[in-house]
Amino acid sequence: MIPPVPRGIVAEIVALALDEDLGGRGDLTSLATIPEDAVAAFEIVSRAEGVLSGRQAAEEVMAQVDPEIACDWRICDGDEVHKSQSIARLEGPARSLLTAERSALNFLGRLSGVATLTRRYAAAIAGTGAVIAHTRKTTPGLRALELQAVRAGGGASHRFGLDDAILIKDNHVAVCGGVGEAVRRAKAFAGHMTRVAVEVDRLDQLGDAIEAGAESVLLDNFSLDDLRTAVMAAKGKVTLEASGGVTIDTVRAIAETGVDVISVGAITHSAVNFDFGLDAV
Repeated sequence: MIPPVPRGIVAEIVALALDEDLGGRGDLTSLATIPEDAVAAFEIVSRAEGVLSGRQAAEEVMAQVDPEIACDWRICDGDEVHKSQSIARLEGPARSLLTAERSALNFLGRLSGVATLTRRYAAAIAGTGAVIAHTRKTTPGLRALELQAVRAGGGASHRFGLDDAILIKDNHVAVCGGVGEAVRRAKAFAGHMTRVAVEVDRLDQLGDAIEAGAESVLLDNFSLDDLRTAVMAAKGKVTLEASGGVTIDTVRAIAETGVDVISVGAITHSAVNFDFGLDAV
């Protein structure tokens, strides 16, 4: 089961989406054409193959538009979806269903797209021992839902934001004057519960990072040969993460070097929208 996002976070995101869609006057088309007492039933139908994510947000859309809408889901987040498959049946006031339609499908489409692409990456490295992780390259305001979608697709958690881990990047290193010095400052600042990771872009920086006490080292844009060398040099002392320019065509070879984690920005910033439709029953 995919852990839910706290309800308050989802409610705020959905409220913004509905405000954007409805403005101050509401759904003029439905108000103009649909009788107030009309009821209807629809099914959410997949137009493609992939992995479902976004149920929680879609349910929140229905709840905020009209609590009288009943949602009967046939599958859960993380389940595979097939073309022409009905994933949910919706019943209730016709105006409300049509008002909720686009916002609900937008969330399902965006988040199922992320889950589907993540599943492709995870499947590509199956059996290597490495995991696919997200980055912070997410849609502003949607991070909590997009990272939930990564989990639905079989990806692993990275840091959520700047406040839950220390990840020293190249610009921090440049200001501090070196990898070792940056790590030492971070270790002195952090409590024992805060993990310290550092990004390196050359093999000669790896030893400095380990000696200074980093728990994780991000190997940025390393060649396959340098990744293998780094794995042998680290000898399991730190978690090694490969990052930078990872594609679906290169990810298997990267995983086979022996790194522990492969972070992929593309699973959130470049996921293609998954196509769902709302069909009358």
